[in-house]
Amino acid sequence: MSSLTHFDAQGQAHMVDVAAKASTHRIGVAAGRIDMLPATLALIESGTAKKGDVLGIARIAGIMAAKKTSDLIPLCHPLALTRVTVVFETGRHPDTNQAPGLGFVHCTASVETVGPTGVEMEALTAVQVALLTVYDMCKAVDRGMTINDCKLLEKHGGKSGSFVNAL
Repeated sequence: MSSLTHFDAQGQAHMVDVAAKASTHRIGVAAGRIDMLPATLALIESGTAKKGDVLGIARIAGIMAAKKTSDLIPLCHPLALTRVTVVFETGRHPDTNQAPGLGFVHCTASVETVGPTGVEMEALTAVQVALLTVYDMCKAVDRGMTINDCKLLEKHGGKSGSFVNAL
């Protein structure tokens, strides 16, 4: 494993200099899910939540979050994103002791740019904010929702090439 790039020789945090790095097409894909009561999922799927189209609003929130990542994460570079997609899938966990029939919304975000640094943080931020938006819009009926398994699925481009998460 290489050393941490956001620290100088004295151990002080700094923004990595990417000026000499080649601009390449870069892709980051992340995913996560929010678990909820079956009745909460039914509200989302039926479109009858009091605050409106939960997944439509969450999709826009995720896209906006990807564009604002450098405002939220101190050492991230501001990037000109060329594409952001946020996709949701809904479902129900098997009726087991771990998740007794709970519903879920799974979110996958894909972010692209052409530039000298990757978009992994933008994809992860998009997923987290999209799922937080689902929580915000549904918390009046289900404060016990939990956001789980947020992770980078893959990244492509740049000197280090591709990464696909095997976990």
